[in-house]
Amino acid sequence: MKQFLFILICLSPFCIKAQTFENQWAALFSYSNIVDLVEGNDKLIAASDNAVFIYDLITNEINTITTIQGLSGELISTIYYSENFEIIVVGYSSGLIELILEDGSILSVIDILNKPTIPPNEKRINHFNEFNGNIYISTDFGISVYDLTALEFDDSFFIGDFGQQLRVNQTAVFDGFIYAALNNKVKRADVNNPNLINFEEWIDFYPFGLNGIQVFADNLYATDFNSRLLQFDGNTPVVIATFPQANKKIYTTDSFLTVTSETRSTVFDVTMNQVAVVNNLIDFDYTLSSSLAYNNTVYLGSNQFGVLAVPFGSNQAEQILPDGPLLNKAVSIDATPGQLWAVFGEVNLAFNPYPLNERGISQFENNEWTNIPFEEVLGARVISHVKINPNNPNEVYASSMIDGLLKIEDKTPSVLFDENNSPLTGTLSDNSLRMFGSEFDRESNLWFVQTSTDMAINRLTSTGQFQSFDVSSIIGDPFAERGLNNIDISREGFIFIASSENGLIGFNPSTNQLKKIGEDLGNGNLPDDNVRAITIDNRNQAWIGTLRGLRVLFNVGGFFQEDANTDAQPIIILDNDGVAQELLFEQSITDIEVDGANNKWIATASSGVFYVSSNGQETLLRFTKNNSPLPSNNVLDIAIDPQSGVVYFATANGLVAFNGTTTAPNPTLESLRAYPNPVKPGFNGNVTIDGLTARANVKVTDVNGSLVFEQVSEGGSVQWDTTAFGKYKVSSGVYFIMATTDGAEETKIAKIMIIR
Repeated sequence: MKQFLFILICLSPFCIKAQTFENQWAALFSYSNIVDLVEGNDKLIAASDNAVFIYDLITNEINTITTIQGLSGELISTIYYSENFEIIVVGYSSGLIELILEDGSILSVIDILNKPTIPPNEKRINHFNEFNGNIYISTDFGISVYDLTALEFDDSFFIGDFGQQLRVNQTAVFDGFIYAALNNKVKRADVNNPNLINFEEWIDFYPFGLNGIQVFADNLYATDFNSRLLQFDGNTPVVIATFPQANKKIYTTDSFLTVTSETRSTVFDVTMNQVAVVNNLIDFDYTLSSSLAYNNTVYLGSNQFGVLAVPFGSNQAEQILPDGPLLNKAVSIDATPGQLWAVFGEVNLAFNPYPLNERGISQFENNEWTNIPFEEVLGARVISHVKINPNNPNEVYASSMIDGLLKIEDKTPSVLFDENNSPLTGTLSDNSLRMFGSEFDRESNLWFVQTSTDMAINRLTSTGQFQSFDVSSIIGDPFAERGLNNIDISREGFIFIASSENGLIGFNPSTNQLKKIGEDLGNGNLPDDNVRAITIDNRNQAWIGTLRGLRVLFNVGGFFQEDANTDAQPIIILDNDGVAQELLFEQSITDIEVDGANNKWIATASSGVFYVSSNGQETLLRFTKNNSPLPSNNVLDIAIDPQSGVVYFATANGLVAFNGTTTAPNPTLESLRAYPNPVKPGFNGNVTIDGLTARANVKVTDVNGSLVFEQVSEGGSVQWDTTAFGKYKVSSGVYFIMATTDGAEETKIAKIMIIR
């Protein structure tokens, strides 16, 4: 397959050059839900939720195109391939259009997206139809035209009876006319008329709505909302076939016409003989979005299996699916060295699990996904949280917001703890076991919370014993508290719980003390009682994220002392003008994670990700949809691989990974290394010195022993910009790295070659 390079000169004010991020980012998207499917030049091009993959029908190679290569990450509604121009055209529900050009560059067309006269909910792109170098774009407001030769946007047509904006499902050009299939009728106009912008030039052709219209074998065909395939003889429709299910899509190639319904694909040849029907498949329970026929094979775009290839006359399918997780919207993720787990059981803002969803679990290891389908998770629905045992990475626990606590061993669900096999009891009218946050303590006991019950705090010991703790003394009405969520554990073993109604709750297991802090000054000073994130950092300080901002509790060790100051504090920073302001003021914070250098990754519900220094005074990085491959600014969760420094972001539209450089401290210096090594000409980044212990002293000298760099590590790595204390770039040669542990018990030396 051709490699995609993304370099483009913008041709108009309404095009945007896509940026690529392949050096530091990786895409972890799901391709199982196919939105649309097209064929051209011996390639199958499939659009999933917000990514594209190309399957070479000759070589069977697969190439994926995601936000890493420059796609927007928005939700795709349709796709088209122009054989004449070798351009893939991607349409979105938002009205955005992106062109993947023949050289791989991506051009964003924002004319419709930014058009102020069209309501945002009426900009959806429904279909592309190419004629004489133009693409006629069917949208929810009418028809727009894009010139593929000049790569420029042209006019938009509002073709309702009085110029209203009406949904156009598809267009087709036949015998000099352009036909527009609307929900209630079909209109047509002279395709060469220079005044198509005038709605009066569009006349009624057929008095009933159609969901699709296409030209095939020198005839005009259409599918209606009554499950029929029609051929137009002049103005008269002739019923060619009637199907047992409602039509979804009609698609044509030179050789075949294909009609897609919910679970059925019907294929006709140029003589309109029915040559293939697929309506059930062994091992696949699917729903279809689209289908097409090529080289005597039916290709099905399914909702959870990717593309299914079925030879004519067969009911057995070959799956065409790039590796990825089950779904794109991971609501909780967790990472340990070398692996990532993700779950997809979303709840609403009030932690209501209804309508109940039945979704599996995904695990990523050695650059491969293992997907556990719902049928194997022992009936656990709405799985909304996942936690790996750091002392036994083969043991994982997943919390269900309806059915209990699921234990997974060696990637196999082994037991679902519920009222039948544990002391846990159901609550509320549905007798549900609403589990959410969990965390392991230093003795490998799992602490987890159950919402809407007196016995809300639970401990599962490393030997398999359960113990529950009553919270009714501090939560007046436990049944009104629907959102006990994330947990973290302090250096002293105190359990801290984020709650949606009761602020931050603390529990001391050694004394059974309970205490909570909230909005009131003198009793917490939180910006909101709705707490969504709690993280204890490497200095035993509690970072608290709420729906309306951030606070830090510095006195964690004294939390339960009488008359202790338990007011959390805002982080006050100076902006570029020297004006004091509160860090993340009024931001809805969804997660906070601490890396090996005690810096914080902070996820928000609408503003992407902030990476701040250990004390919060400096924003080191800021990632949004506009400057990174994040497919959404709604970031639901973050996980960090402490060994590699890779940071995983779970967003509302998919998973991505950032190759961070900060790792957790090591027990010894045995793994000391520097990379890249050698540093080659043209390299402008930092050298990472890795494998360090906490507070290790790191020195870099040249071959003569002259010191050019020195730093004490916070975590397991430090960054060197290859300068002599920031004054100038060091010259070519071999440099020695000497690392010494905090107490000088161990010293290790490594080498690095720099070539200018």
